[in-house]
Amino acid sequence: MKKVTVTFLFACMAFATFAQDAKKDQRIVEDSENAKEAFLKDDPTMESFFDSSYGYIILPNVGKGGLGIGGAAGSGVAYQGGDKVGYAKMTQLTIGFQAGGQAYSEVVFFENKEVFDRFKNSKVEMSAQVSAVAAASGASANAKYVEGVAVFTRTKGGLMYEASVGGQQFKFREN
Repeated sequence: MKKVTVTFLFACMAFATFAQDAKKDQRIVEDSENAKEAFLKDDPTMESFFDSSYGYIILPNVGKGGLGIGGAAGSGVAYQGGDKVGYAKMTQLTIGFQAGGQAYSEVVFFENKEVFDRFKNSKVEMSAQVSAVAAASGASANAKYVEGVAVFTRTKGGLMYEASVGGQQFKFREN
């Protein structure tokens, strides 16, 4: 009887964890859709990146902060051909002059299959050489892929002074 009770309790905990993860994933999908709308409202010409890229990720809620040493993290959704194919997690570490905190959204476009597959294998790390373009009206018109990647950010709030060097690392999880 004890084994049945213990097994039942573990099954209930596993189900609760699964339900909680599914709810969290659904919220990330909804937030990503809202972030895409906000990016396109700020810069309608960005639609060409969404249409022509091999794949992209939308990180709707990235938090960033630092004082000397800083970091950022966010979760989002990965799309290929406009269809959701999984989830992304981004982490970033920076060193240099920086103070404050900031919240922003980020879209990372992948130019071709090779670069997107590297992302899906969690082998994409962006260094300081790949710089983000702040989303604003017409900003994407002159934006270009660098090493197969184009990055756009949209500030949501906060204030951050920064002259630092660092990089972003991505992890991919399938649906």
